[in-house]
Parts: sequence; C-alpha cells; structure tokens
Amino acid sequence: MGGRIRAVSTPRPGTAARKKVPVSTPKTSGKPTASTPEPGALDTLVLGRRIRHLRTARGMTLDDLGRKISRAASQVSMLENGHREPKLSLLASVAEALDVPLTELLRTDPPTRRAALEVELERAVRGPLFGSLGIPQVKVGKSLPADALEALVSLSANVQRLLTENAATPEEARRANTELRAQMRSRDNYFTDLEAQARCLLDAINYTAGPLGQRACADIAAHLGFRLHYVRDLPHSTRTVTDLKNGRIYLPQGNPNVVDSRSPLLQALASHVLGHVEPKDYADFLRQRVEANYLAAALMLPEHTVLPVLADAKAERRLSVEDLRDATSVPYETAAHRFTNLATKHLDIPVHFMKVHEGGTLHKAYENDGIRFPQDPLGAVEGQPVCRQWAARVIFGLDDRFSPFYQYTDTDAGTYWCTSRVQISSSQGAFSLAVGAPFAHARWFRGRETKERRGSRCPDSTCCRRPPADLAARWDSYAWPSARPHSSLLAALPVGVFPGVDTTEVYQFLDRHAPRED
Repeated sequence: MGGRIRAVSTPRPGTAARKKVPVSTPKTSGKPTASTPEPGALDTLVLGRRIRHLRTARGMTLDDLGRKISRAASQVSMLENGHREPKLSLLASVAEALDVPLTELLRTDPPTRRAALEVELERAVRGPLFGSLGIPQVKVGKSLPADALEALVSLSANVQRLLTENAATPEEARRANTELRAQMRSRDNYFTDLEAQARCLLDAINYTAGPLGQRACADIAAHLGFRLHYVRDLPHSTRTVTDLKNGRIYLPQGNPNVVDSRSPLLQALASHVLGHVEPKDYADFLRQRVEANYLAAALMLPEHTVLPVLADAKAERRLSVEDLRDATSVPYETAAHRFTNLATKHLDIPVHFMKVHEGGTLHKAYENDGIRFPQDPLGAVEGQPVCRQWAARVIFGLDDRFSPFYQYTDTDAGTYWCTSRVQISSSQGAFSLAVGAPFAHARWFRGRETKERRGSRCPDSTCCRRPPADLAARWDSYAWPSARPHSSLLAALPVGVFPGVDTTEVYQFLDRHAPRED
C-alpha cells in the first residue's frame, strides 16, 4: 500500500484544511490550459527537455545535433524549448542521431528533477495566470538558479490554489449539486458498476442473506487488508481515518451523532475500493461522496437479497420503506435512499426523495418522476423553501411526528403520493424524510388508502409564502423579526484536499497511533 492518507468527513465550516503545495512536488491545476496538453496529446515541453538532456549527456552542441538531422541549430533550439510540434519523421531522425529508441524520446516523464521544474514553470509562464496578473515573462533556462526555480514554481502553484479556492463559492457548490443530480436522474440513480463491486465484496466473505452485521463489516475490512482500531481521540473533523501505509482504519469509540456505526466504516472501505484520490474540486468531492455512500448502502442492502423482497411487496401492493428498513436493520434514511436506487431500474416505479429541515428548507433531494422541486436561478434545490402543503412540511405540524404519514398532493406537475417521517439530528435539529411517486404508482404502496390530500400552487406566492390578508393587515409594519441565519450561508465553502478536514490534526493523530518499529 502507498503512503497516502484518506479521511472521510462531514464538512464543517471553518475547519477546512488549506492544502500546501510541496516545493519538491510541483502540481498543476489538472485543467488543460494553453500550455497544458490535452490527455493523449504530445507534450512538447517534456519532449524538448528529453532531447536536450540526451544531447548534453552525449557532449553534443546544438550545431552538432542540427548537422546530424539536417536542421539549423535555431530549429533544434525551438524543438528543445517546446515551441514546435515535430513530425514523426523528424523525431525518428533525432532518435537515430542520439542513438536511442524513439520510445525513449516519447516518454512522458521529464528526465530530471530540474527538467520537471522547468516544464512546470514554462507552463505557468505561457498560461493565462502570469498574463492576467501582469507578471513579466521569465526566461526558463540553465542560467536560472535552482532555488529561484523552486521558489517560482511553488509561488505559481500556490497563487493558482488561492484563485481556485476563492472560486469555490456557494454558487459553485450549487452548480455542482445540480449537475450531479442530473447525472443521477439520467441513470435512474442506479449504478451498475457499484452494484457489481458490492456483490464481489459480499461473495468474498461468503455472505448469503440477512442483515449485514458488524462482524461481516469487519470481515470485509480484513479481506481488503485493513485492521480496525477504535480510539477516543479521533480528529473532531472526521468520521473515520484510514492509514493506507499501515493498513489501519480508525473509528471512534461510540459516536452519538452517527445513526448507524456500520456506515462510516463501509464508506471508508468504499472509497478505498473505488480508488478515490484527492478530489480536484468540489464537484469531484461530491461525486466521490455519492459513490462511497452508494456502495456502502449496496453492501448493507444487497441487490440480490433485497430485490426479491421488493418484488414480492409490489406484487402484493405493500411496498414500504419502513418494511425495508426493518427487514435489513438499517436506518430509515438508508432504506429510503436504497429504495430510490432500485425502484425504477427493477420495479418500473419512478420516484422522488426529499430531506427537509424543520425550518422548511430542502436539505437534499432526488427525483426522476417529474415532480418539480423548488429551485434557484441556477437550478439548485438545496436550501430552497419547500411548500407548506407538501407532506414533508405538513408532518412537522402533526401531534405524532414519528409515525409514517401519507398524503396525496396536487401540484401543477401532477398529483403525487408521498410517505414521510421525522428523524432527529442531535446537531442540526429535526428533518423529515419523504419518499413518493406519481399518483398512478401509488397503488403499489402501503398507505395508498390515505384520505389526506392537499393542493400546492408553489412557486405562486399566494400558495403559502404570502400571509393571509387579514393576518397581514393586523401585523404589517408592526413586526420586526431578527433573522437567525445558518452559519453556512455566511461562510465560504470549506476548501482543501478534503473539505472540512483539518489535515494537520489528522497527520498528528496518525503519528500518535502508527505502529512503532523496535
């Protein structure tokens, strides 16, 4: 195993680690620029450095090499400086003149550490960053001292990092969430490759049926080469910490904020199985989180054991998230998410899911059944107010908020049946979890007989956002509420390698717990 660190966390504003770019390892942003070749394209900068390295190693001058390939020394210089993309025939001549195979010239790694730094700085100089900041051109040659080269590369990388972090605004997060939700909708929230991964892991531990217990989770970890260590001092910004160097996964000794202790472990294992690396941006972070959560749920509710249960329930018209939860011994939210994975693919039922805060705002959502969630101009739904007439809001006004609540809701997009229940979070308050389907598909579910029915005209403000006229007449101009905004609305998005994770704290933790050599 390598020496990387992976931390799975719940982002917390204000605790984000700032990633320092090591001077010894120059890094680019990963996005093609005017000087960064597209994947698969010839990298003329690296090619040029390889030619120069081989030429000087043989004691040849530019004139010497030029005579051997029938080119002027100035043309050889342009080739070595990456200013031209040569034809294959010319490269073959250069390789012959340098007495190396052509494949040696076409290798993608710079020949030396200094050459790697020169390539990195050359890309920065030619890219848009230097020009946009008005920085004078720097001649990248052998006369540039090594320490100055190191400093310029590090400075360029850190300026690029700061600009990227400043761009990580709430707007970027909303766009990333919107794009991810569209991708999930396009595949009916079903990921064939992740289902196959789950099946392979379960087969490896000889799982057959029934709830996946703690022992089975530990067996999966062992199969993947990990030992579990429960500690009291897990970094506060993490749920688990994986030590890939020593094959250890650290978990807390009891966590009142975790509904199911299996989930963090399985999510950590899922990230390892899926080969997740440092997320390059917020969209990549979200994608990795969805994949890890999906694979963890697919392990706790395996497709091949859950499908017969769901198929029988549909045939008997008694589909129920509560029943799925009870049959698999998982939290209600996990069962609800897993139902959306399988409902459309295997049961031909389009569905929607909502998690709504007691304050009335949408926390997360998924749909492929045509329901229209409230959204902002960017198409994002997170943080948007949910209609008071929807079941996910109505349930907060009931005396019994913890029993399943069923309701039909007439909207401008059609009539939807929905089941909702409340879940308490010790740190964030109460949330309602709602799963629903179009009216035509309600016949497959328990609770379809409900008489509860409401109409919603949102986003028309006369539906529920504007107070009744008589109420407004009594209190208009006499009320001045002091808003209690969520801190996340005021803070910039957590940034760093793993949003919300204090990397220094994680490294110190691993240092304390790493096995000591005698």
